[in-house]
Amino acid sequence: MTEVLPTVLLVEDDDAIQGIVEDALREGGFESTSAKSGEEAVTLLKSRLVAYCALVTNINLLGSLTGWEVARAARETDPNLPVIYISGAAAHDWPAQGVPNSIILQKPFALAQLTTAVSQLLNERSVADLGKA
Repeated sequence: MTEVLPTVLLVEDDDAIQGIVEDALREGGFESTSAKSGEEAVTLLKSRLVAYCALVTNINLLGSLTGWEVARAARETDPNLPVIYISGAAAHDWPAQGVPNSIILQKPFALAQLTTAVSQLLNERSVADLGKA
């Protein structure tokens, strides 16, 4: 029987970075679905065809939506969805623009930081869900 891995939605328009992050997520025990634009990511989220365990998004994306807007749309779909922002230039806007209970990783970051951030937010979500039971 094949183990079903939790799936992370990755929103990154740089092919090289996308490939590196996908590899890191796979090594960390996650599947990933990738989108290059904010619009594509929001469409995937709203379709609910996949129950994403987390969102990893760059801030500056192809198309008209930013990573900030993608994260807000994701939280409309799932108010507790873990969000990790990855950015080279927009990290200073995170306190004002980021959704609550999110993490930002400033590029360049160690790939282990990414899988640690995803796992940390998933663990926090699990503890919060247990508290509601």
